[in-house]
Amino acid sequence: MIDLRSDTLTRPTDAMRAAMARAEVGDDVYGEDPTVLDLQERVAGLFGHEAALFTPTGSLANVLAVGAVVAPGQEVLCEASAHIARAELGAHGAVNGVTMRTWSSPAGQVDLAAVSALFAPDLGPFFVPTAAVSVENTHNFAGGAVVPYADLVALRTWADEVGTRIHLDGARIWNAHVATGTPLADYGRVADVMAVCLSKGLGAPIGSLVLGPADVIAEARVRRKRLGAGMRQVGVLAAAGLHALDHHVERLAEDHAHARILAEAVGVDPAVVDTNIVVVDRDDAAAFVAAAQEKGVRIATVGPRTVRLVTHLDVTREDAERAAVVLGRLVSSRA
Repeated sequence: MIDLRSDTLTRPTDAMRAAMARAEVGDDVYGEDPTVLDLQERVAGLFGHEAALFTPTGSLANVLAVGAVVAPGQEVLCEASAHIARAELGAHGAVNGVTMRTWSSPAGQVDLAAVSALFAPDLGPFFVPTAAVSVENTHNFAGGAVVPYADLVALRTWADEVGTRIHLDGARIWNAHVATGTPLADYGRVADVMAVCLSKGLGAPIGSLVLGPADVIAEARVRRKRLGAGMRQVGVLAAAGLHALDHHVERLAEDHAHARILAEAVGVDPAVVDTNIVVVDRDDAAAFVAAAQEKGVRIATVGPRTVRLVTHLDVTREDAERAAVVLGRLVSSRA
């Protein structure tokens, strides 16, 4: 079975398992796990931020990051299909007490005119004030689309002018970095706070990090514990992240190439596939997924008429080519 449902499905390589087995550990709630401290310092440095905090999941990292810049009763603006709006079970409202308003972009891009029109400064006791704008790069439900760096810089300039903050959901920022060559520190420079994930394209079994100023991260550590996510000898997991940073970043280009093989097979222009995700419109999405599984390819619906294919560390070129044949035949038979 070739599994293209998500890049979260990767399994630790033998080398990653070995790194985990020899990790030096301590109690992270006390801030004494040396491998976690190493990972946090390294990732913060890569993006040019003062500090970072290791978390179990990307959703928690986003909850902590957004909550650091948006107080209860304030709002964050984001694209309508952003992960924080669509795929985190309403956590930002339920946990942080924040609201969202959205702009719509089919490719998940920053529409600065729309953002400007939505932006609400403090207009008195009748209106919810905008505290931050959130951008997702790459954009999951837009097919792994990369947000151009120039657009992020323009948003940063505008945010400074109006006095609002930027949250960057960088779960797959590594893919954007490899696809465009944009330095990680440049991406970090446009964000007040950000979240990055180790358990998607980088292939670690678990883990994300929140990045930001030292005082923000110190408060995020308290809030992480309050939410029940304090962790103990978690260096065994942090070691997987460190190994991934050493060995699995540049290889993301292979995933991008494999995604373009799949795109061509299912009738999507490979030129519009920026990274490792292919989104296919199908009137019969659920039936298409079921038919693919019968032929040995697992894919996922992300909407009643939308199917998503995701390449990753555990999908070889041979796997991609075999899946392309299966999916291409299904598309042709249902055209």
